[in-house]
Amino acid sequence: MAVRRGLFLPVLVALLLLAGPGRAAADDASRSYRGNAASPGCSNKFQLVKVKNWVNGSEGTTLVGLSAAFGASLPTTANEARKAFSVLTDPLDCCSNVTTKLTNSIAIATRGGCPFTAKAENAQAAGAAGLLVINDSEELYAMVCNENDTSINVTIPVLMIPQSAGKNLKDLLDQGARVEIQLYSPIRPVVELSAGFLLIMAVGTIVCASLWSEFVACEQVDEHYNQLTRQEGPNSGTNHRQEKEIFEISAKGAAVFIVVASVFLLLLFYLMSSWVTWVLIVFFCIGGIEGMHSCLVTIISRIFKEWGQKTVEVPFLGEVLTLSVGILPFCAVFAILWVVYRRSSFAWIGQDILGICLMITVLQMARLPNIRVASALLSAAFVYDIFWVFISPLIFHESVMIAVASGDSSGEAIPMLLRIPRFFDPWGGYDMIGFGDIIFPGLLVAFSYRFDRAGKKGILNGYFLWSTVGYAVGLFLTYLALFLMDGHGQPALLYLVPCTLGLIVVLGWIRGELPHLWNYGRRSENLVEQV
Repeated sequence: MAVRRGLFLPVLVALLLLAGPGRAAADDASRSYRGNAASPGCSNKFQLVKVKNWVNGSEGTTLVGLSAAFGASLPTTANEARKAFSVLTDPLDCCSNVTTKLTNSIAIATRGGCPFTAKAENAQAAGAAGLLVINDSEELYAMVCNENDTSINVTIPVLMIPQSAGKNLKDLLDQGARVEIQLYSPIRPVVELSAGFLLIMAVGTIVCASLWSEFVACEQVDEHYNQLTRQEGPNSGTNHRQEKEIFEISAKGAAVFIVVASVFLLLLFYLMSSWVTWVLIVFFCIGGIEGMHSCLVTIISRIFKEWGQKTVEVPFLGEVLTLSVGILPFCAVFAILWVVYRRSSFAWIGQDILGICLMITVLQMARLPNIRVASALLSAAFVYDIFWVFISPLIFHESVMIAVASGDSSGEAIPMLLRIPRFFDPWGGYDMIGFGDIIFPGLLVAFSYRFDRAGKKGILNGYFLWSTVGYAVGLFLTYLALFLMDGHGQPALLYLVPCTLGLIVVLGWIRGELPHLWNYGRRSENLVEQV
């Protein structure tokens, strides 16, 4: 077996297990809406709040809180908000008359002991200008009124902050630090352009991967020396056309894949830690290096055809393309630099480049032979995605897919996704889409292109254009649902599978070509291995 296949196949399988199916999501603070907000004075809309703070005059990290269903509204800009000193309440739960002087100060209290409305009324009676409630977990619980609260008269802003942020503020105040706080709630734009850019990136990746073979077929480069692969030499009598590696997915393999993916996802859910995340980062880098190397060799060899003819002897690998030897170090350095700067504001660029190159390479290596196998794979992935996002909380008390995608408590996240910053969102964050939400529909779109080429179909009477449009529509519906669900993660394949597989099946049935699509490619050519 070739060195390239022996190295890349395990990485390919691991990345597909981690990436697929993923979720399309917005990187928002967690929000839970519970309770009854029907009482008078308790009908405010829950809003994220920026909590700017200064410790002894030095500005600290801005915190994020969630406003209550009662209390005064907050300004939308920092210029309109005023600073106030913060004070811990006494008692700390603010469930009885406060003995601390709170006049024109922001009161800080802990959760528990009494209703939220009682805390707010006690702080307000002591002269506080606002109330921060420290939650007992990292999530932001929506503070609502009890059913017994028939009339609420809270005129100060009330919000909740995460446990870790509240503990930090409490420790500073216990140490005698002077902590000033400024509260405001910027308005999030209804339409964020980053989602549009991400849609273009996802669709562009699939289209590029589908057309890639056609692009490579136009070049005159000897594919026998196209990659860093052990070769028999030009005089060995081996036909280089047989060296092209294609992993044709079978219906049985699709079922096994989903079962293994579920087991692997559960292992990650229970064993997620910094070292596990690092293993995934290493896998991503290996796959990204291979993908970038393959793409660059193909592009440069086509532009400079003479470079695709020069070879060199490499120990243990034999005769390989000189261009390939020169490009590999560049790809490795690129991936290493991404790892070093992965937490920087610009790291998403390197992550997306590595990810796109990887997915293009995967879509060249893995293929669907017909709609029968596509239906088995995508239908199983459809159920898998919905189960682990929506149904798993009923069993595991939280969404397993979202928990794994969020990474471990150290802040490290799984890199198997494309992401782009929300450039015009005052809250920042990223819009994201998992590799699986591109690769799985991409396999179907790539098949539709090969089917059209084999049948010499035109643009309109073929399937490639419509499957591509269907994918774009499905992705749009995913982000529409994301918006309507207030940023909670969505199983993208819930929308993508009906808009791609469903569309092709319906079109094939209307055109009378469904039997041909269903049984197409039963005798595959150039098949090296089945998975």
